Amino acid sequence: MGNILVWVLWILAALACIGSGVAVISFTNPFYSALALIGNLASLAALFLLASAEFVAAAQILVYAGAVMVMFLFVIAYLGGRADAPWAGGPKWLQLGSFVVGAAIMIEVIVALIAKADGRLADRAEIERSFGSPAEIGRLFLTDHLLAFEITSIVLLVAAVGGVVLALKTEAENEA
Repeated sequence: MGNILVWVLWILAALACIGSGVAVISFTNPFYSALALIGNLASLAALFLLASAEFVAAAQILVYAGAVMVMFLFVIAYLGGRADAPWAGGPKWLQLGSFVVGAAIMIEVIVALIAKADGRLADRAEIERSFGSPAEIGRLFLTDHLLAFEITSIVLLVAAVGGVVLALKTEAENEA
């Protein structure tokens, strides 16, 4: 009975993930799209929990569905009506470029699936028992990946300062 419940929960979470993903790209209001993205991230966290990746599920909720989405909602609220159609009337090369990049990613996924079907990716990796634990992730962040971790924090700091500067600049323009 427990195994059936896990499958039912997995199917429900997968359907919620697909449904909220479709809602993200189909809503015309960016605020509703951001709320649908929160639902998508929550359903992904449920899938991570079902895959016994508790730390990744908690990080998914805290970092993405919590902090990042709150930032998105603040930006959407700040931009107001200007966020409704940011690419409307934009250059055609931008549309063509996005199509080319999307096609390249799709081709890459198809090549990876074909390679998997041919058995070239069938070698099993040796995974240690501590793989994915909070202690192991912390050790990797603070040893092997310290530079990338610090660069990411600097980029986020620059983005926050840039947002404040843009907000002050726009506020000064509105007063003039």
